[in-house]
Amino acid sequence: MNICILQGSPRKNGNTAALTEPFIRRLESAGHECRVLRLYDMELKPCLACRACQRDWTVFGCARQDDMQTVFDAVLACNLLVLATPIYSWYCTPPMKCVLDRLVYGMNKYYGETKGPALWKGKSAALLATCGYPPEKGADLWESGIRRYCKHSQLRYLGMLAERHMGYGTVFMDEEKAAHAAAFADRLMEQLACK
Repeated sequence: MNICILQGSPRKNGNTAALTEPFIRRLESAGHECRVLRLYDMELKPCLACRACQRDWTVFGCARQDDMQTVFDAVLACNLLVLATPIYSWYCTPPMKCVLDRLVYGMNKYYGETKGPALWKGKSAALLATCGYPPEKGADLWESGIRRYCKHSQLRYLGMLAERHMGYGTVFMDEEKAAHAAAFADRLMEQLACK
């Protein structure tokens, strides 16, 4: 299985990366291929809602020249899309939001003169999130937004793992969080096997 992980943290060795490591290890140990795209390392411009992407229903078709085609190709090739992000102001980071805006247009050919297909219809999606509040108060709006996004895009939403950081003077990652990440990977693999 091909898994695309969009990593939306500005810190290469931060909390989100730490939570993602045992998750990836578990998936790869089961024989799955994981591709991680670090969004802060890419040139990603915001969507202009120009609808150039709606002209051809077989390609991404964005008029903007940046690294978004790489993201599109990786997402289109995967079986499971994982959005890994710290929570900023109750939602994802700016490059993750940029990517989601561009994908909702480029993947969903709904916005032209006639309604077209969702190029990623039936793909599965899941979330890894880190936040400074209890997840039910820190990551709940993010999950709610992505549930709606998946429904609109005809994606299969599989769930979220959100872990809390208790503050800058504390260590984030521990054995319990690593176990949660591995268990979440197991749960996703089980759900995908039952598809």
